Amino acid sequence: MAQSRKDDHIRLAAAQQDQLTGANNAFDDVDFIHHALAGINDDAVDISTRIGPWRLAAPIYINGMTGGTDMATPINTALAQAAAATGVPMASGSVAVALEQPETATSFTVIREHNPDGIVWANLGAGRTLDHAKAAVDLLNADGLQIHLNPIQETVMPEGSRNFSDWLHLIDDIAANINVPLIIKEVGFGLSAKTVQQLTAMGVRIVDVAGTGGTNFARIENDRTPHPSSAIDAHAKWDWLESMGLTAIDCLLDLAEVPQPEDLTIMASGGVRNPLDVVRAQALGAKAVGMAGPMLKVAMSDGAEGITEVLDLFITRIRQIYALLGAANVDAVIYETDLMITGRSAERARARNIDVTRFADRGRI
Repeated sequence: MAQSRKDDHIRLAAAQQDQLTGANNAFDDVDFIHHALAGINDDAVDISTRIGPWRLAAPIYINGMTGGTDMATPINTALAQAAAATGVPMASGSVAVALEQPETATSFTVIREHNPDGIVWANLGAGRTLDHAKAAVDLLNADGLQIHLNPIQETVMPEGSRNFSDWLHLIDDIAANINVPLIIKEVGFGLSAKTVQQLTAMGVRIVDVAGTGGTNFARIENDRTPHPSSAIDAHAKWDWLESMGLTAIDCLLDLAEVPQPEDLTIMASGGVRNPLDVVRAQALGAKAVGMAGPMLKVAMSDGAEGITEVLDLFITRIRQIYALLGAANVDAVIYETDLMITGRSAERARARNIDVTRFADRGRI
């Protein structure tokens, strides 16, 4: 059943990418204020960034997607080969299935096999123990561990676990005892500032807000569970829950309002479509930005060569955007670029008493 579910996730996530192509999302509410004489030479730009102990040559990473099924093996192989070619970090999909069904492990271990020297993050859902976390890291000889929080997905998923009250103390135990850096992320419904404060109180120092706008797991689980009667189906589906959650922009604006530990690293993902979205997220405080769905689509259609080409183009375009903005490095993007926050993101910020106008004059002389 788990392997069938993973196949459904791949198929339905890829189909969602077709629907998302060309669609607007919250990133379109963030505009850089253009200063025509601000530009610098792009060969003077450094787009490297630091995530915990890792120095990344570019501020992007391939986020966790899949594993645990034969369909996932060539996808993870292609992603790993592209990660190796570009130096971009890569996270696995949740390895829980491999811990329970060791015969599926190859679909995950190909990641390290094809990317022996790169940054690899194992991925595991909340609700697992320290022993599970250590086993996940060992399986991939991983450099770090992502734990994903997915209460909405678990609620919608017929076979999901709803023991949410166990999550905090299990994460606390893992944070205190795991021997690799720990990253906590959502799966597409966002991390609020309140949630991040709970995590930092436990010693977590790397978070990925993973907001709405990209792959929607509530919709995927809805599509996976048809009912024999259309009348029952209409009432049994969780369509109304598909819109629940926070965008990456909501999360980043929320976090900007609350004092954070100086050593906290904020990353962002969820609905990232292009290099401009990467730099938009960085301008709101994200040190690095992740992509999943678009990479899945390219992996399935064009393999490692296609993903490598896309990642190389992202890296080139990010450097060019930095130069256009007059930002020599990531700190200049975060602290010195001027932004207009408009549209629904601005309305939602005002509803939380967040003043978005202060982002408009950060670079004023």
